[in-house]
Amino acid sequence: MPANLNGYWKMMSSDNFEEYLKALDVNIAIRKIATLLKPDKDIVHDGDHIIIKTLSTFKNYNMDFHVGKEFEEDLSGVDDRKCVTTITWEGDKLVCVQKGEIEGRGWTHWVDGDELHLELRAAGVVCKQIFKKT
Repeated sequence: MPANLNGYWKMMSSDNFEEYLKALDVNIAIRKIATLLKPDKDIVHDGDHIIIKTLSTFKNYNMDFHVGKEFEEDLSGVDDRKCVTTITWEGDKLVCVQKGEIEGRGWTHWVDGDELHLELRAAGVVCKQIFKKT
């Protein structure tokens, strides 16, 4: 059964984010700024249609997708790449695979109580973030 991701989530912790950004080949100036941020997630989840807004004082990023439908994702402002993205449910976890220049790129979201967990992956590097529902 897919989890209900609806809600506004505030970041509580982030582990290994700078190494993840290095794996994406993000320049040092952007990495330093990004590691200081504590972005929030605003998620609207309506059946197979999900909108995930990542919000910070520096830059916002919106993902608007349908689960199970492949799409071209433009990551301008993140690492300035494009990739072919597919997001599916694996049990109660939302799993994203991003095919492109960076091997093993993707992420997984899941809910545990009032916490939203996010595991970011790229080139063998894993970053783990935890958000709390407000």
